[in-house]
Amino acid sequence: MKKSQWILGGLVLLAFAALLLWARTHVSFNFHLFATQVALADWRIILLAVLCIYANFVFRAFRWRRLMRHAQQVSALSLLGSQVMGFTAVALIGRVADPVRPYLVSKKTGSPLSTQLAVYIVERLLDAGSVALLFSVGMIWVPGDAILSATAHTGPLAHLALHHRDLALAAARFGGLALTVMGTLFLFAVRLAGEPVAAVFERGLSLVSKNLAHTAAHKIRTFHSGLDTIRSLRDFAAVASLSICMWILICFAYFETCRAFIASPELAGITAPKCVLLMVASGTASIIQLPVIGWFSQIGLVVVALTGILGANAEAATACAATLLLVTFLGIVPVGLIWAQFENVSLRKVASESEKAEEGLEPEAPPVS
Repeated sequence: MKKSQWILGGLVLLAFAALLLWARTHVSFNFHLFATQVALADWRIILLAVLCIYANFVFRAFRWRRLMRHAQQVSALSLLGSQVMGFTAVALIGRVADPVRPYLVSKKTGSPLSTQLAVYIVERLLDAGSVALLFSVGMIWVPGDAILSATAHTGPLAHLALHHRDLALAAARFGGLALTVMGTLFLFAVRLAGEPVAAVFERGLSLVSKNLAHTAAHKIRTFHSGLDTIRSLRDFAAVASLSICMWILICFAYFETCRAFIASPELAGITAPKCVLLMVASGTASIIQLPVIGWFSQIGLVVVALTGILGANAEAATACAATLLLVTFLGIVPVGLIWAQFENVSLRKVASESEKAEEGLEPEAPPVS
């Protein structure tokens, strides 16, 4: 890991320790009630949620195959192991292991790493767009008071709600979709005229920092290369449909996991729109994922979301948040470790190699004049 990542990890660990010390004196937590919630949960429903998450990896493999089909024809099932092992590496090592999936696909198919990184970038953009679409559709049916309660801890939105309630609700409901539309328009511009767009950004940002301008231009050129994977409306419709179906499966896994806690009426009675809101809150918490530490920080943030969105008590919310982490994030780890053993892959070694390989693709910074 880079020095900056170790520093960030240390700061998060200190913050988490401080939070625990504060919670010991300010938060009352009934461990017996927590254990009761876990014991009474319907684990058959939770197993169904786990199967939904497993199916999601099959969708990912088919989507990856579709995105690289113009460069190379491969079997979707041959890419399944790379998806499973890649997400296992992220769960155990942290976001530093994100390049593992494109690196493993590159090794398996013999294709350039730059091509697979371009596919990965487009895949991430499709994920963001799918989540934003589901979120905006789901928010139409969520009561305004529930949205404002769930976003009470977000500074700008909470401040806006104090003075302009309707504007804050519109921003919460459709802000993600608006950003996605803007991002899509930008990507169309990059797809049609990647080099001119990169040049404009490079000239504009060079007034602030030459290194920043150089890096941004390189990223835009990489986007342009990656978007070559989508050459027609049919291509876009195929990968968009796979993405939306995949995220509906993930949302269903969240929904069923919450419903499994039958001893908590608030959790068992969750609605689909509120589930989408919970999923987005959980996804936001997992963006900065650190080894082990990130698991607890994610649980803590999901507990806040469950209490704010559904009104569940702390014990039920903690039991549900921990189970959600196991189902949606850590559930693939045993499969990934077994798969890595069969393919003689060391996840830690591959994570290090993929990080170095990705850094090797970065352009050299321009000389300082």
